[in-house]
Amino acid sequence: QVQLVESGGGSVQAGCRLRLSCAAYGRTFSRYIMGWLRQPPGTERELVAGITPSGDSTYYVNTVTGRYTISRNNAKNIVYRQMNSLKPEDTAVYYCAAGGRSIERARDYNYWGQGTQVTVSS
Repeated sequence: QVQLVESGGGSVQAGCRLRLSCAAYGRTFSRYIMGWLRQPPGTERELVAGITPSGDSTYYVNTVTGRYTISRNNAKNIVYRQMNSLKPEDTAVYYCAAGGRSIERARDYNYWGQGTQVTVSS
């Protein structure tokens, strides 16, 4: 089992950048796929980025490709997500998640953090 704690959310202007961090507590962090999901107001949660346990492969949903970068440091049990060129439609609660199997399937992420709010104003 793993516990996840997100940080780095906040309110920014459109066009700015923001980096989210997720600290994982557990002995087997390096075995998990890691991902970031978001839930805009009034919509369902969606998977936006994922990374394999070794970090050698990543996944991004089309709407964030080229603007988001997911990375991980297995020695520090941390996963990051750099968000550039933020848009108002990026406003959402962002969740860090861990799981197994496919980094492209939301249902494969079994453990969730509490979420951190990101608000982008125009």
